[in-house]
Amino acid sequence: MAHPDWIGTPVETAWWGWDSKTAYYKQKRIDSPLRDTFAAGATPRKVQDAELANLDTDKVVYNRERTLSVVLRNGDLFERDLKTGALTQIRRDTTAAADPQFSADGKAVQFRVGHDWFSWNRAAKLVVPLALPRAMKDPGAAPDEDALRAMQLRLIATLKRQRDDRDATRLQNDAQRRADATRAPAPVYLGEKIVIDASGLSPDGRWLVVATSPKSDENGRVGKMPRYVTESGYEEFDDQRTRVGRNLPLAQTLRLIDLKDNSVRVIPLDALPGIATDPLAAMRAERKLEPVKGNRAARLDDDEGNGISWTRNGAQVAVMIRAVDNKDRWIAAIDLPNARLKPLHHLADKAWVNNSYNEFGWLPDNATLWFLSEQSGYSHLYTLDAAGKERALTGGKWEATNVTWNADGSAAWLLCNRKTPGDYEVCNVDAKAAAVREVTQLAGGVEDFTLSPDQKKLLVRWSSSYVPPQLASVPSNGGAAVRLTDTRSADFKAREWIQPEFVAVPSTHNAGQPVWAKLYKPAKLEPGKKYPVVMFVHGAGYLQNVSKRYTPYFREQMFHNLLVEKGYIVLDMDYRASKGYGRDWRTAIYRQMGHPELEDYVDGAKWLAANQQGDIERVGIYGGSYGGFMTFMALMREPALFKSGAALRPVTDWTTYNHGYTANILNTPDIDPEAYKVSSPIEYADKLQGHLLIAHGMVDDNVFYQDSVRMAQRLIELKKDNWELASYPLERHGFVQPESWYDEYRRIFKLFEATLK
Repeated sequence: MAHPDWIGTPVETAWWGWDSKTAYYKQKRIDSPLRDTFAAGATPRKVQDAELANLDTDKVVYNRERTLSVVLRNGDLFERDLKTGALTQIRRDTTAAADPQFSADGKAVQFRVGHDWFSWNRAAKLVVPLALPRAMKDPGAAPDEDALRAMQLRLIATLKRQRDDRDATRLQNDAQRRADATRAPAPVYLGEKIVIDASGLSPDGRWLVVATSPKSDENGRVGKMPRYVTESGYEEFDDQRTRVGRNLPLAQTLRLIDLKDNSVRVIPLDALPGIATDPLAAMRAERKLEPVKGNRAARLDDDEGNGISWTRNGAQVAVMIRAVDNKDRWIAAIDLPNARLKPLHHLADKAWVNNSYNEFGWLPDNATLWFLSEQSGYSHLYTLDAAGKERALTGGKWEATNVTWNADGSAAWLLCNRKTPGDYEVCNVDAKAAAVREVTQLAGGVEDFTLSPDQKKLLVRWSSSYVPPQLASVPSNGGAAVRLTDTRSADFKAREWIQPEFVAVPSTHNAGQPVWAKLYKPAKLEPGKKYPVVMFVHGAGYLQNVSKRYTPYFREQMFHNLLVEKGYIVLDMDYRASKGYGRDWRTAIYRQMGHPELEDYVDGAKWLAANQQGDIERVGIYGGSYGGFMTFMALMREPALFKSGAALRPVTDWTTYNHGYTANILNTPDIDPEAYKVSSPIEYADKLQGHLLIAHGMVDDNVFYQDSVRMAQRLIELKKDNWELASYPLERHGFVQPESWYDEYRRIFKLFEATLK
């Protein structure tokens, strides 16, 4: 468990070569942080450094005819002729380019550097600026009214003459710039009181959509995280993030710039349905808080610009906007001549709108919008035509994600888990018939995939319980897979691992939907014997661990093998709130974190006792991060059932966690303090009876070490016995050092041996 390299490092980023014949991938060196590039094949070949200059990457954009591609590599841009393979460098600079796209007429490549947009003309081989937005005051704008300035200009003729000369020079420069097509356009000044968050250029070069927010007026206190073990020998301090409810995400303003004359107009959000209705109004009133006046704060769904999508011809643009309280998501078109929003789709959720499953864009017909939505209760693919007719292309109690369209928009490929929630394959969707079929049948599960440039093959990254991500090639219309890699070490492959049994545990609280789990047990249970039980809780809350893919908890899975060898049975559950099971499963924990999940674990323990010879009198539990939080909730809210537990890097009080995650589920502490109280383990510390191990990295910048220290003080004051705090001075949230992993799991094993045997 100590160091993962002995397993064999997995396939990381993978992509097709320009000719669709060779697949390439990145892989970490053994005992080194360095990555190498390989060409996949029967015997993978390491690509030499001298060859990298002619390679594509995973960041490729195709033109409409799919005869050319733009390659983004190391922040530089290249254009590839897909008929000859010829590679032309567009840009070489120390500042990285981003968001490349082909122009509407196909004659140029457009791209962004910072918030400036440029165009490279293929014929002229010239890079020219198209849009230069600036978050600063226009130096040519009239100054603010000032009596002293007016008096100076009235009394001192030289000052007035100097000002007039400056103005005349500026006006002449502006006129010459407009008249001279060889000169760069003038910057567009948006004001000094804002920052530019994102922008999207129309492929015809006419329009720029910009999202801005006010310069931060931070008032939330930023803490200091001490580091005690340092190279200098002195204590050192790092800034921490702010807590939930402090420094709320700032509202954005959408602006439309007409690059024909650099005119700027603000796009009002009033047209968005429900934007002026506060879903938390009743809670605010109960707490006697100020009501929200006017529109709620909202932002683009993605600050990096993915919340803006233009049609290829530049005639239409759609934006995805999310309320800052995360209870509404809108897709809207922009009426370009009038700078107004035209709502196209509205998704509202009384709990919170999913942060995943928000892909959207335009089909090649420049008229049909496609998007993912949880409106049916599960993430599915929809289209909206020019007449406003919405159509579901997928449906059912499964999730559609990672959408890739073919060149003419007649079909899409996506990840699907139609058979069971944990079985992921690639599905093909016929857009005309809305027919879905699986095109992969891999032993394990698909991690992700890439369509080849000729659209005939899929490069699939797949994995299974004891196989880290590997590569396979599959015909895009379905067929036999050709496995391209196996990076596992001989030592790892030689071991006989316990294959997890995928079980559906009946739920006593969620009728009709079981709790899926992985069961680790001996090949044959001894008749009449009762086995001590260890239950594992995955982290992140919204994460799926009961799948046929390689688990992110590969160390813990090896530990489960050890536990089974030592006489335990182990159950790893995808409790309510886990990913892959639909909207209702995800939001079951709204305003009550730790409650539905604990009910699922109680059901799991009872099911083991009734069906797998589990000893209900000897049940332990452990997990990290969210799993550590749940370990606290288990020992403190069900102390009669759970005899011992290990809470690793645990949240003890949700008021100390970050805003982006916590406010979705519990709102904010000022509005909904009761939700924080019922969801925070520190409120239940007096109920602890069993044996508790707390383990935490002291430089954890995700869940602060302070969480565990506060819990320790609470347990001291309550005079609780049979608990310990193990501190790791050089570890952050995810441990890195082998010695730390060894020490932590040795302690967990000793805890279970001492309390469950």
